[in-house]
Amino acid sequence: MKYLLIVLMLPFLSASECGKKKNNKTADTTETVNDSIPVCVRKMIDAANKETPPDAPEKVDEYVYNGKTVYLFMAQCCDQFNVLYDDSCKMICSPSGGITGRGDRKCEDFSKNAKHIKQIWTNSVK
Repeated sequence: MKYLLIVLMLPFLSASECGKKKNNKTADTTETVNDSIPVCVRKMIDAANKETPPDAPEKVDEYVYNGKTVYLFMAQCCDQFNVLYDDSCKMICSPSGGITGRGDRKCEDFSKNAKHIKQIWTNSVK
């Protein structure tokens, strides 16, 4: 029962922006908070957490790929693509995952050329 309460409260707690300063860029989709994670990336994580049953990614990592900051959403399980988004939340490709584990083959050089910056989110509710 307490896990259900935690799951129900998570979107409210993570959506709170009390005390955070915002840096505004040219468009709402590229707006960032003080920790430099685009708001659209946070919204994607929050939206996935609200699904029943939750279908949130296992984790989200920040990389630099082809000179740009990108975000890799790692799927929770089994034959799902791990999707790579740019800082405007436009899908770039799926560098891994799927039935073969090799993604959609649109960015096969990702594992060689991408530089991992940091893990920005981990799914704590499994």
